[in-house]
Amino acid sequence: NNADIVSMSLGRAVQPGEPFDPTYENIGKIALESGTLIVALVFPAVALVMKVFSKRLANLTRASQGATDELAYVVEENVLAQRVVRLHAAHSQQQARFEDLSARLRRLALKSTVASASMTPITQVLAACALSGVICAALWQSSAQGITVGGFAAFVTAMLMLVAPIKHLSEATNPITRGLVAVERSLHLLDTVSTEQGGTHQVDRARGELVFQDLTVRYDDSSAPALNAVSLSLHAGETLALVGPSGAGKSTMINVLPRFIEPSSGTVSLDGVELSSWDLSSLRSQMAFVSQDVVMFNESVAFNVALGAQPDVARVRAALAAAHLLEFVEALPGGLDARLGHNAAQLSGGQRQRLAIARAVYRDAPILLLDEATSALDSESEQAVKLALDRLMANRTCIVIAHRLSTIENADRVAVLDGGQVIELGTHSELIGRGGLYARLHQIQTGTMLEVPA
Repeated sequence: NNADIVSMSLGRAVQPGEPFDPTYENIGKIALESGTLIVALVFPAVALVMKVFSKRLANLTRASQGATDELAYVVEENVLAQRVVRLHAAHSQQQARFEDLSARLRRLALKSTVASASMTPITQVLAACALSGVICAALWQSSAQGITVGGFAAFVTAMLMLVAPIKHLSEATNPITRGLVAVERSLHLLDTVSTEQGGTHQVDRARGELVFQDLTVRYDDSSAPALNAVSLSLHAGETLALVGPSGAGKSTMINVLPRFIEPSSGTVSLDGVELSSWDLSSLRSQMAFVSQDVVMFNESVAFNVALGAQPDVARVRAALAAAHLLEFVEALPGGLDARLGHNAAQLSGGQRQRLAIARAVYRDAPILLLDEATSALDSESEQAVKLALDRLMANRTCIVIAHRLSTIENADRVAVLDGGQVIELGTHSELIGRGGLYARLHQIQTGTMLEVPA
């Protein structure tokens, strides 16, 4: 009972009717002050523990996110290259890569869990030690000079209320630390990847006049420029062929037009307006692009042909006919509504490329960009598609990249690139007569020269 507790606190029996000594209240105040001092001393220790573990948790979280990125990249690689992996029997090698990255991610996850789980118990142990010290001090002072039961209970309750927020603070540190690391990575991504910004110039259909003025593109400050001070102009409806060895800058020059790549210096203008002043949607609506790397979606044929727009059945059929693919599509189960599967895997390389050409025909843009558009076609299909391309290229500004020079003999002009610069410019016959790089490439492909010149 209360009398026994008070007797134990005072070290003697409490007599019935004994009056309350006011010095007990002062003693309680002294105990409260000393207890508060003990609790105050625990804050630096708790802050140090939280700082050390929070820093370690942040580093582990940052490393875990990087490991997750690498593991996801390996998975993506193997999904896209699953045929090559199976053909070369590289299962064990790729499995080892996956297992190594998985083990690394697992180790980081375990370390992160240990750091996260250790913070709260250590903080609570420190708080419990402080509370124990407070209680011991209160008991020592009460045994020496006495204190009321009510004052002792109020004092201990106050200390418990002071220690509780410390425990909650340590519990909140883990999600806050992880969140700050995620925000840090997001801000880094926003700082390093520039956002696409366009202007306000819009037209329904451009004429197609293009001017490259001292265009320089550099992917890395320490590397040689992919394009170096290139200056060219194309009239509306003109066809320009780009020729040169691999790495000469041909694809870079094409990718600058829809602003997939931003110039390091120089300007490119369409109909007298710099590309940076064009509204991005309006600018890209003026272009149709056919690449040697064809990408299709797991949707219907009509969806892939009319990509980005509501399919018009008549226009889709006309585009497929122009690409010499209509008969094949009509023979598919479902016809225009037949699903193509993952990246149109059920189609051959030539069929996929003709489907990409049909997409360009459907778009009906004033500027046509062709990057080895017939590279995956057999001879018969190539001739058929060349006729379709000739009709498609009529009255359009065209830039054509081709390694087979026989496909560009009818181009209005041919620009020969080497080392990021235009070293030759003229018609096919003019360049053959000059005896330069274009003439040598033509001799190699036609068999009139047996070895590549140094």
